[in-house]
Amino acid sequence: MAKRVGIVELAMTPGSESKDNFLDQVFKVAKEVLDKAGIKREEVGTVISAASDVFHSGISCANAYYWDAGAAFLKNGSRQDGESLFAFAYAAMRIMSGNYETALVLGVCKGSENPDTDMITHFYTDPFYQRQVGLNETIAAALQKREYMVRYGISQEQCAKVVVKNLKNALRNPYAHLKKNVSVDNVLDSEMVMDPLHAMEIGPKSEGIIAILLAGEDKAKQLTDKPVWLKGYSSSIDHFYLGDRDLLDGQLKHAAQRAYAMAGIKDPQKQVDVFELCEPYAYQELLWYEDLGLCGKGEGGKLIDSGATGMDGEMPVNPSGGALALNPYVSRGLYRLAEGFLQIRGQAGEHQLDRKVKTALAHGVHGFAGQCHAVAIIGR
Repeated sequence: MAKRVGIVELAMTPGSESKDNFLDQVFKVAKEVLDKAGIKREEVGTVISAASDVFHSGISCANAYYWDAGAAFLKNGSRQDGESLFAFAYAAMRIMSGNYETALVLGVCKGSENPDTDMITHFYTDPFYQRQVGLNETIAAALQKREYMVRYGISQEQCAKVVVKNLKNALRNPYAHLKKNVSVDNVLDSEMVMDPLHAMEIGPKSEGIIAILLAGEDKAKQLTDKPVWLKGYSSSIDHFYLGDRDLLDGQLKHAAQRAYAMAGIKDPQKQVDVFELCEPYAYQELLWYEDLGLCGKGEGGKLIDSGATGMDGEMPVNPSGGALALNPYVSRGLYRLAEGFLQIRGQAGEHQLDRKVKTALAHGVHGFAGQCHAVAIIGR
């Protein structure tokens, strides 16, 4: 049984629309990651993919279509449909079982060819009650944001600051989809999509095809002199019906606490060097600060005001630009993991932090108003 699981190498596509064929994109990242590691397809033990039949351009049943292009021909593998950090955990467990030395994790989302996200998420609802009222992910987010503002006095300006920070960070990220200098006024002047959510507070519909190679401890050390180790992981899911949940008392805090405990982290503010959060709606970054223990309940707005989560702050959050800059629906959690990996390896390019990064937290989210959360902690 493997003692530890390491991330060996990764490859990914940019988030902007590509005219490349979907299969070519999958093949390109799978081939690139194996070339970087210096191994052949035959040496990959198992393949786990994160994909959705409706979020990868709806061409075919996902596994039946891209499996061969992703180095999985005649290999034992599986697919996870939802938050892609689950696929990462699944692959790590296969290695830890002792049955495989290596695992290739694929995240697949051809966003430019996907149907409208809210149209698809409308079908998350049950067909008898919620679907009749037209509920979708953005409506659920609007309800959550309004409750956040009313209960804790979070302002529109504080939510807009997340957009300003993340899109500015994304200017230095070659993989980002949206990257620009904007002001708080620009954000608040953008179209009101669903009160109180403005258009610029919502992540784009991005492409995102990514491959990450994992290996057991001995094999990882053979393949690279800079493996990044899985330190802790947990996930948690809330009630299906929106009305059965307190939208401001979600499951992220439970997932985070278990991941911290596994990684031996008692003070995340001091022991985690960078946080890569999945915030498809800007206000959610403030809410996730609180659930991750970066500030007290209701204090996410004050934290963004303080500048502590900026590139030069004490607790940098989303130096990549986060999901507001790159939002491939299914594979976005793996992109957050990839950004943490690059920061630890010192390979994040222009958006590399100007300090030594030993430990990173990657977060993924799925479902209405943060129904399901996954947290992975990686480090040297």
